[in-house]
Amino acid sequence: MVAHNNILNLIKDVVDDLKKNNRPEHEFHREVYRPWGKYDSLDVGSSHQVKRITVKPGAKLSTQYHHHRSEHWIVVSGVATVTKGKETFILEKNNSTFIEVGQVHSLENCGENDLEIIEVQTGDYLGEDDIVRIDDRYDRS
Repeated sequence: MVAHNNILNLIKDVVDDLKKNNRPEHEFHREVYRPWGKYDSLDVGSSHQVKRITVKPGAKLSTQYHHHRSEHWIVVSGVATVTKGKETFILEKNNSTFIEVGQVHSLENCGENDLEIIEVQTGDYLGEDDIVRIDDRYDRS
């Protein structure tokens, strides 16, 4: 963060308020970059989270599943190649799919432009450490 010296104490106060109110912003940024693109956390509640996910052309999220959350994906722009279990299919703008808790899935952008989806997560735990990776082209565990 860049700020003028005369307001640094105000920034500290804001961060302290975020911590006191159990807000995640004091520790995590809303927009997070990954090797495949980025996601922007638009809304977070006790049992839901809404993200805007942008996948770069040719990039793919890991093949994974979750113990605690389901996901609903809606394509906003681009073309998605989706794998759910043993089924692989294409989703275009305004199409959606539902990923059940525990279902193996992946998302790939085989197009020439960015793929943008809205992901709605619901469940009793929504932490990023609920990702169980089965296969990952970026060698993340």
